[in-house]
This record gives sequence, C-alpha cells and structure tokens, in this order.
Amino acid sequence: MSFEKRLDQFDKKLEEMGVRIKDADQFKVSEDVFDEVTLLALYKLVHKKWLSVIGGSISTGKEANVFYGERDGLGVAIKIYRIRTANFTTMSSYITGDRRFSRVKKSRKELVFAWTRKEFSNLARAQEAGIPVPEPFVWDRNILIMSYLGEDEVPYPQLKNADFDDPAGIYATIVKYIDLLYNKAELVHGDLSEFNILYGEKPYLIDMGQSVTRDHPRAYQFLMRDIRNINRFFKNRCDVRNDVEIFNAVTGLDTTEP
Repeated sequence: MSFEKRLDQFDKKLEEMGVRIKDADQFKVSEDVFDEVTLLALYKLVHKKWLSVIGGSISTGKEANVFYGERDGLGVAIKIYRIRTANFTTMSSYITGDRRFSRVKKSRKELVFAWTRKEFSNLARAQEAGIPVPEPFVWDRNILIMSYLGEDEVPYPQLKNADFDDPAGIYATIVKYIDLLYNKAELVHGDLSEFNILYGEKPYLIDMGQSVTRDHPRAYQFLMRDIRNINRFFKNRCDVRNDVEIFNAVTGLDTTEP
C-alpha cells in the first residue's frame, strides 16, 4: 500500500474516533516520519485516549520531529523519532555502556525504540530530581508524548534565541541543573548547549535521549563537554567559572585535567 493511502486510512480512523487534526499539510511531513510502524504506534496512543488533537510541526531535529497535540484541551508535545533516517552510529555510542539497555538488539528499529524509552526514563529521573524538563507522559515504540513547553501553541524559544535580562543568574541556574542532574538524578545530559535548553520564565532542559548514567564509561567525557558548552555560550554574557572547577565541584573529584 502506498504512503498516501496509508495516511488516508489513518485520517479516516482518527475521524471515526473523534480526533481532530490541525494543520494537516504540516502533519504529513514525509514518509521518513510517518512510516507504518509510526502510524500504528500513533493509532494505539490515540485509542488509549492520550491524544484528542494532533497539530502541526513544532521542530525538526537531527533524529526526531516534534508536533503539537492536545489531550482533553491541554497542550502536549508529540516527539517522533525517525526510524529510517536515525543516526545508528551516534545512538549506539550513548546506548553502549548504559547498563539499563544492555540487552537491546542492534537493529536500527530496536535501537530507536530503546532510545525513545531511554528519553522517557531520563526525563522522569530529571523531573524527580527537581529539574525543569518536559513531563513525560507515555511512550510507545518510537513516539514519546510529554508536556508542552510554550504558550498559545507557540513553543518557548531555544536559549540561543531568547531574550533575558539576567545572564549571570541564568548561568548559575543551569550550572545548578548540571549538578542536580549528576548528583540527584545520577545522569549526565550528554548534549547540553544553548540548542537543548528552552527559556520561558526559567530555563528548561530538553532532548535527553542521549543522557547517560554516572557509571557510563564516557560519563566524565560527556559531563566535561556539557560544562564547556555552557561556559562557551555565557562567557561573553557574564563571568563564568573555570571548566575544571565546575567539574570537580559536581563530581567531588580533585583533578587538574579531567
């Protein structure tokens, strides 16, 4: 069956279930996003009443597309990891060594499913540690539904595009998040930068699929990269602390060069 026919059948099923689609043209992005596996997972989530409205695209990232949705009138974000175009090598470097996913099969599809489950778990741990992140609601296969960060269907801007009056205060807050993430959630973000932080009334950490546990063999390397990325962004906006000083304060180590 052609891609167009599958989408038409999916539309009819949604209509029968009373689910409204906003911005239908934006929703039907490409076959790379809405393959048969994704449509089945999305249908299951609709059937379980996790979605009552499916809207247009919010963002397109390296590995996933995010769409606006609603559940009983409340905004949600629908993150769909692309199975066909996922970067197998990059994902493997974060999955390998993570004891939580040691039994994951090495096929592209299974890796993407594990990645989705991994982001759900990481977000839940970060939220429990008191770090502002999207609240994860449910996942199925390559789809993650989480709370929507924005107002009136307009998402909060990435930190790199945000206007803020107190860079020193925001910098200190983000360094605190790094510490909380490591010491309370026992995670390292692994890809922290001005691109993976949204700014509303405060900074929010997003995109945590790659986050690893503290015992991951590359955890220190990822932590130091996160710290350097944040210092690079803020160094022309406020005074920043030394990279190694932050690393030692977070880990409790006493090293001159991690």
